[in-house]
Amino acid sequence: MFCYYMIFVVGTVLVCQEILASRSCSVENTIAFYNFCNLTWVPPVPEDVVILFLNFNFIQEVNATSFPLREKLKILFLGTQKRFPLTIGKDAFRNLPNLQQLDLGGNKVIVLDPDAFVGLSRVRILQLYQNNLDRSILEEDYLRDLISLEYLDLKYNEITHVRPHSVFYNMKSLDILDLELNPIASICEGDLNSFQEARFKIFILRSTNLYTRYVNWATCGNPLKNVSIETLDVGGNGWGTTLTQRFCAAIRGSPLLGLNISFHGLGASFGFNNLPDPDNNTFAGLNDSGLILLDISNGWILSLQPQIFQYFHDLKLLNLNNNKINKIWNGAFLGLQNLQHLYLSNNLLGELFKYTFEGLPNVNQIDLRHNHIGVIDRDPFKSLPKLQHVDLRDNALKTIDSLPNLINVMLGDNRIQTTSYWKVQFINATLLDLKGNRLGNLGDLYELLQFPGPKYLALKNNRLSYCFKYKDIAKDNQLIYLDLGDNMLKLIWERGLCLDVFKALSHLEILYLNNNYLTFIPEGIFSELMSLKTLDLSNNLLTSISQDAFPTNLKFLNLSSNQLFYPDPQLFATLDQLDITHNTFYCNCLLSNFIMWLNQTNVTLDGSRNDIFCSGPPEFADVPLHVLDTENCNEHKLMEPLQLSLFILTCVSITVFLVAVVVFTRFRGVCFRWYKTLTQFLMKELPPEVDQQGYKYDAYLCYSSKDFEWVQSSLITHLDSQFSKKNRFALCFEDRDFLPGEDHISNIHDAVWNCRKTICVVTRQFLKDGWCVEAFNFAQSRYFSDLEDILIMVVAGSLSQYQLMKYQPIRAFLQRGQYLRWPEDHQDLEWFLSTLSHQIMKEKKIKKSPALELKVVRVS
Repeated sequence: MFCYYMIFVVGTVLVCQEILASRSCSVENTIAFYNFCNLTWVPPVPEDVVILFLNFNFIQEVNATSFPLREKLKILFLGTQKRFPLTIGKDAFRNLPNLQQLDLGGNKVIVLDPDAFVGLSRVRILQLYQNNLDRSILEEDYLRDLISLEYLDLKYNEITHVRPHSVFYNMKSLDILDLELNPIASICEGDLNSFQEARFKIFILRSTNLYTRYVNWATCGNPLKNVSIETLDVGGNGWGTTLTQRFCAAIRGSPLLGLNISFHGLGASFGFNNLPDPDNNTFAGLNDSGLILLDISNGWILSLQPQIFQYFHDLKLLNLNNNKINKIWNGAFLGLQNLQHLYLSNNLLGELFKYTFEGLPNVNQIDLRHNHIGVIDRDPFKSLPKLQHVDLRDNALKTIDSLPNLINVMLGDNRIQTTSYWKVQFINATLLDLKGNRLGNLGDLYELLQFPGPKYLALKNNRLSYCFKYKDIAKDNQLIYLDLGDNMLKLIWERGLCLDVFKALSHLEILYLNNNYLTFIPEGIFSELMSLKTLDLSNNLLTSISQDAFPTNLKFLNLSSNQLFYPDPQLFATLDQLDITHNTFYCNCLLSNFIMWLNQTNVTLDGSRNDIFCSGPPEFADVPLHVLDTENCNEHKLMEPLQLSLFILTCVSITVFLVAVVVFTRFRGVCFRWYKTLTQFLMKELPPEVDQQGYKYDAYLCYSSKDFEWVQSSLITHLDSQFSKKNRFALCFEDRDFLPGEDHISNIHDAVWNCRKTICVVTRQFLKDGWCVEAFNFAQSRYFSDLEDILIMVVAGSLSQYQLMKYQPIRAFLQRGQYLRWPEDHQDLEWFLSTLSHQIMKEKKIKKSPALELKVVRVS
């Protein structure tokens, strides 16, 4: 594992350097950047250059005169030349005596003089990947002077045999040899004798098709005899069970700490019963190897047979990720008495039994992510005294009642619901991840914090929308991190429930409340958070915040993507870092104090200043706040007498308006009838006839068949002309106008396209009716194809906005239009029917408008 980590770090550093090196053809400090400079020769560089980039050029030859004496140069990149072959002549690097890293990789074809690397006694890293090199690079003495070599990269070449030259006896520091993706047919006993002095931390023979052709193992012998290798990587060769067993038998007795056989062909999978799963004899040859790490991930293992790992007495890490394991037999892990880390993610496990993990007395971590586990039977972790970390994310668990007292419990992205008994399982858990489940009661947080164990708790992306608690949060809790993002806390706090949720969290340092639809911050809700350092309130609907809303110890605040109009700068006086981008600032003189603070503050502002812009008035839309001038905003003091008069007038007007509203609300049915009578009398004309413009019907009435009686009495009798001559609309609805025997989907399609409008009566039954949803989709399709807004949505019953938004077609409609709601008060019926009639007659074309051009304006 250490070697993998080292390679990753080195690779990351080199990638970062490549990005920097590609920016220009120049020298900065001690680094010379000459990538992508179309060079055909090595350019002159200053004597103090330490790193030289020459990648992606057209250099075809490097010889003894290419480099002047540069004693300080330590790293040279000369890879991926665009014109090949690249010829490295005799003594090509003789003037670089202190070179430590040389990259010649990616040149496709390279021609090496036998004395090309003469004098490079201090080079530790040599990269020769993808250069079409053959076996001679190892079998001849090209590398004889590289006595300090630690890492030799020869992947993606044409090396067919590995029989190194005797010069490798002198390379006692060689740690890593990478021969990945070379066509090496086999390595037999004695081939690696020249590596006897090396102590390889990792020897990579990955994806070489090693031993995939016929091998006479009786004569081939032990390829690792007299060779010291910590980790052998033979993954990607597709070894099956038989070949793996023979290889393990061949290397019997050779010490080996790590073995990587990932991307293998072990296992039956589904439909391949002739390909056996590994059994208790497959790895028998590794009995005395002292193996600590075994990676057999990314394969086809279908089941783990009994005692399959019985020979790995010293094994500490076993990686079985990304197989097809759906059954673990009783006793599968017997013999692994020293195993500490077990990885079983991305398999097909559906349940865990009492015997599943027997034989693992020292296991510390079990990774079971991305399986299908829905049942945990009889506490399979009970016999694991040292188990501290269990990762069960992305499974199908609904309840938790079989977990011991662990330190880290990862249960995110399951189906766990609020129950009354499962919280006691986590009394000692330091980290508890429950995000992405189906918890609805904020009172669960109170239960989980009845014990002092939890320090990190994630309840993000649940369904927290109500609060019923039995006890208060324990005062001795040690919670440091709490994530309540992506819930519905607005529904809880606007009803005044659980406003003491943070009262006892005196140790809390990080709190996430983003994406909770919050329109206000309850007074004093953060007042007891004396240790709070970071607070995230982003992506809410906050329009204003009281001056004492945040504790003085707060240092990092995220208020991005809210609806703040005039934030008070005093709110941010004690902060070190603030994100207030993408708000709806209204740029007038009321915002002048905030603009001045923004241009003078020492608080670190996250995001671009251009993302702090005006949303109104229209002449300042999208103008960044930092370009606005507030000098003339002091003139508003001269308007104070006028403002007082306007204030009094406004108060009187509001009082009169409120009285009128109360009267209208109480007698609105009568008022509407008077209004209609007066309108008809003054206009002295009949209601306009509907122009069908070639349509067969005025409207298609779509509803669930279970709602027919209600729809008939409430809508059809008041609107359809066949029910009463007073009605003016020709309606189409399923029970009367659909053709018998015709395909139902065709009837729906014809109804939508032969009617001027489509009226969808959305009820709970409608949302469960697939035909109704299909009709809704057809109406939406006509909106986009004909550019006509023909869909009228009527919501009946106790459906909330939140429930409607869960259905994707309805959510798409609500993002561009509004719906009608059936009145609860009978006196509003006539008004509703009048509004609906107007919607049926209304013609609304949709036009594509050109993009608006934004213009920056300064306040003068």
